[in-house]
Amino acid sequence: MNSRHWCGLVAMAVVAYAAGARATGPGLPPATHYADWPTIEGADAGDPALDARARRIVAGMTLAQKVGQMTQAGIKSVTPDDVRRYYLGSVLNGGGAWPGMDKHASIKAWLALADRYYDASMSTDMAIKVPVIWGTDAVHGDNNVYGATLFPHNVGLGAAHDPGLVREIGAATARAVRATGVSWAFAPTLAVAQDVRWGRSYESFSSQAPLVREYARAYVEGLQGDFGPHNVMATAKHFIGDGATWQGIDQGQARVDKATMVNVHGAGYYGALEAGVLSVMASFNSWDDVAGGVDYGKMSGSRALLTGALKDRMGFKGFVVSDWNAIGQLPGCSDASCPQAINAGIDMVMVPGDWKAFIANTIRQVRDGAIPMARIDDAVGRIVRAKLRMGLFGKRPSQLPGAGDARLLQDRALARRAVRESLVLLKNNRDVLPLKHGTKLLVVGKSADSLSNQAGGWSLTWQGTDNTNADFPNAQSILDGLRDADGAANVTFSENAQGIDPKDYDAIVAVVGETPSAEMMGDIAPSSTLRFGDRYPEDVALLEKVAKSGKPLVVVFVAGRPLFVNPVLDLSDAFVMAWLPGSEGGGVADVLFARGGHNFRGTLPRPWPGVPCPDAERAGPSRWLFAPGYGLRYPTRHDLPALPAHDDVKTCADASSMSVFHTLAVAPFALYLADAAHGEQAVGSDLNGETAWPGEHPLLRLRTVQVNTQQDAKAVAWLGAARFLARSAQPVDLSRLAAAHAALQFDVVVDTPAKGPVTLAMGCGSHCGGSVDLGPVLAGYAAGTRQSVSIPLACFARRGADLAHVDVPFEIRADAPFAASFADIRISAVAAANRRDLSCASVGVR
Repeated sequence: MNSRHWCGLVAMAVVAYAAGARATGPGLPPATHYADWPTIEGADAGDPALDARARRIVAGMTLAQKVGQMTQAGIKSVTPDDVRRYYLGSVLNGGGAWPGMDKHASIKAWLALADRYYDASMSTDMAIKVPVIWGTDAVHGDNNVYGATLFPHNVGLGAAHDPGLVREIGAATARAVRATGVSWAFAPTLAVAQDVRWGRSYESFSSQAPLVREYARAYVEGLQGDFGPHNVMATAKHFIGDGATWQGIDQGQARVDKATMVNVHGAGYYGALEAGVLSVMASFNSWDDVAGGVDYGKMSGSRALLTGALKDRMGFKGFVVSDWNAIGQLPGCSDASCPQAINAGIDMVMVPGDWKAFIANTIRQVRDGAIPMARIDDAVGRIVRAKLRMGLFGKRPSQLPGAGDARLLQDRALARRAVRESLVLLKNNRDVLPLKHGTKLLVVGKSADSLSNQAGGWSLTWQGTDNTNADFPNAQSILDGLRDADGAANVTFSENAQGIDPKDYDAIVAVVGETPSAEMMGDIAPSSTLRFGDRYPEDVALLEKVAKSGKPLVVVFVAGRPLFVNPVLDLSDAFVMAWLPGSEGGGVADVLFARGGHNFRGTLPRPWPGVPCPDAERAGPSRWLFAPGYGLRYPTRHDLPALPAHDDVKTCADASSMSVFHTLAVAPFALYLADAAHGEQAVGSDLNGETAWPGEHPLLRLRTVQVNTQQDAKAVAWLGAARFLARSAQPVDLSRLAAAHAALQFDVVVDTPAKGPVTLAMGCGSHCGGSVDLGPVLAGYAAGTRQSVSIPLACFARRGADLAHVDVPFEIRADAPFAASFADIRISAVAAANRRDLSCASVGVR
């Protein structure tokens, strides 16, 4: 039976099986069918007195003061005195930045720093002092602050189908953030994510536009409220189309028509504007409306969208902020200079590190006429107006009610309720659930007692990595929740089921799933499948091991997205999608044991794939295993039949690229530092440290830097003859890509030009490989400038590389002095408009 026919039968079976599947909460509005960007009547309606006051304040500013107000600097690089001297309008703490760079900084430390920044902004020589505003990525609670409650990530909230819950979470988050002295949250994310390969898809409430619109309105209402002392400014992000990118590539290109962009991906912004949102963050992605014949380019440079659609058509009265160094991605721009972005409609520029150069460049560009003064006045007027609306003038952060109150960092009861409402029951054969109190329970799996896995990305650190349970003092793991529900004496935990006979227990709960990640590092490569076992084979092996006991097996899946899990579903008797539940794992046990009568309420906010290769949502129901809105309740009464494993699908054949390094090495590849012979050291996942290798007399020095976006590149300095390479333990076949005229591509910044040869090699095992001479190409690049290199695979084949058996797709050999930064290393056959392959002759291949 072919897979399409089988999926159709399963779809019909699921309808019968899921008699209890339902959409909870109030009814959602129908999908819209706008012909163009609509005009939105919102809570931030015209206020002539407020507008006039903002204009008077701006009229009294010098050019330097205005540009300062348009600048947002990172707390790692800006002091309170900098705020005073440069009239900075905003500061931010990105993921992994805390007061004093102390991950465990107390609420008093946060508040003290907020006061110092505020006092500095009140000590300028401006005619009317304008308070600085501090922004933070509070995306599932005040998630950068030690001890704060972490709510389920957005996809889990989408499963709850409860706008009232989302409104309460927004309000609780606002109280926590404001207690630290911070007054601006970069939330909510309003992506209507269509491809779960996107590593940020868990930040999307749903693939269904009406739900995202409803949630956007509720979340903004919760955060901003009545603009009182317990509220914070909200941010609708990322405008627009971040959830529409081709193949789910982070910061990639949306290839949808205008009707889809307006009615699907615009939906959240309509809800946010209805609630009076005061800021919108422009997205990293670009948009090519192929059907309409309009390529809008990168969002940060699109006047048609930022000014024409958002401000003019929709009537947005707040201000637009760019994302982290996003202006540097526009043609002709750098992180410190981009008149195009300001002219397009960016009002505040997030330039965490190069803010001094940005201010100097922008002042000069205004004086030279590259940026009209009217555009500057409009931008600053919008910023000042938002600060007035939020009531930021007049009081230090520490003088506001609740400031410094650590109790406001927590709302554990609300978070636990959110966990309960978000859980989705996909399978419950023989009514294994609910479990009965007193059950002799074996708990296994890497995520059972891991608050880091439970919290996911954007949790204390940017990626949610480098955390332990000790970093979450006011939290409960899923394991501890199960112990509370069943009695600690009845629960045995063995992460890998070592030395345990599962037959000695009444039932088994296995808590498995994904590990934390955020933007870029959570992406699934286009050539990879969505098969869970391909990425986490150890979890599947554990399930196979304990399933042999024949005891009831309940799988709790902790992950930010639906994945192809047919083999896991077949091994399990019950399967619960827990998403990324945050800090209150006890909510899982409440429902597994039906404590207090709690039943499953959650339903899927997006389709669940029934085949290993992606695009399941775009391909439609024939490739879904479960449709949006699916979810079971107690009692189930129907069993899920066995599912096909599709073991024959190893890769997604239509993939046109293979990523090698994208912020981190992409499996199956790993990065290595190596000498000229055989000594080497693997490069780990640390994004903050610096490595000198080997030992006392290093040949290479490596650190993480930015070339395109935050911490996306490796800067390598050669101190002697050495190699920097990527390698796979098993060879990969690039012959299909080569036949499609693929090239080895990467972005590079030459920091110190080489005086000797620089060789780029591709290896295929011992005594097999081909290399090209990269030295003359690099010599032609100006030091410190980003360049994109694209060398056809055919060049390496002509020099002896066996492209059917490549284990080293990228290797740089050089000697001192030479230093360069490398980003986004990939093999690609994509015929992009800006692709410019080097000729084989230019790299020494005749």
